Amino acid sequence: MTYQRAIAVLAEHLGCEPAEQAVYERRLASDPAEYAASLLRATGTDWLLIDDGYPPPGTCTSWDELGELAGCEARPIMRIERVVEELGAAAAADEARSARRRGFVALKTIAAYRGGLDLEVAPPGLREALLLALEANEASGDPLPVQVHCGFGDWDLHLPRADPGWLKPLIERFRETPFVLLHCYPFVREAGWLAHVYGNVWFDLSLTIPHVSRPAEVLREALELAPASKLLYASDAARTPELYLLAATWWREALAEVLMETLPTEAAEKAGRMILRDNALGLYLPEGL
Repeated sequence: MTYQRAIAVLAEHLGCEPAEQAVYERRLASDPAEYAASLLRATGTDWLLIDDGYPPPGTCTSWDELGELAGCEARPIMRIERVVEELGAAAAADEARSARRRGFVALKTIAAYRGGLDLEVAPPGLREALLLALEANEASGDPLPVQVHCGFGDWDLHLPRADPGWLKPLIERFRETPFVLLHCYPFVREAGWLAHVYGNVWFDLSLTIPHVSRPAEVLREALELAPASKLLYASDAARTPELYLLAATWWREALAEVLMETLPTEAAEKAGRMILRDNALGLYLPEGL
């Protein structure tokens, strides 16, 4: 169902017949950079905040080049596991401590892929590196937000170990650190509860909205408990430029449906702006534009 919906959105953007072959042929006939730029610029994005650890450097467009294609500002996010792989676990603290000075707007961990979010059973090297990074980040006095992959993903992830509920000890230990729970499906209600009860927790549905067949239903779950000030728009687009447009389109459509059925028009518009833009700017770019 999601694929068929995607074909319709892309066909409208490309001005071709809403059929798989027509979209595919238009894609092949396009200059790759111009094609990607057209998709990115159609989203109306002002800022791109990009995980610089995936895809691996040298295999894709860099974060700053992506910003140029999109015609907007771009900033990198530091993936802790990449630091460990390249420099070793002992380097995690120094890299995290200096991350803001070097232009990063957040740290990120994919511990869910490396044994799970319960650090008590995580591989010792990763547990040490992650704790060193979090301690150094909080000790800086101006900690960066820490993104955490939660919920579904690739085949090598053990889903029960990706439940954001496992993060409760970390959230309570590092009270000054803003935690951002990424993706979250199927643990959307769990993520919403954590964002509801902890002042230092936010969440997004980045991998979720472009892949589920009924995104409005997921957004309803997300906002059952969580305030609109704690939910963030994100696309999780990587490698596939179409995902930028699909995510932006479906987020807007689903948000309009959910907010307008619940709130007066003015309040719905305000909540929509918060979720799509203002929450992220306040969290990741607190010093302003």
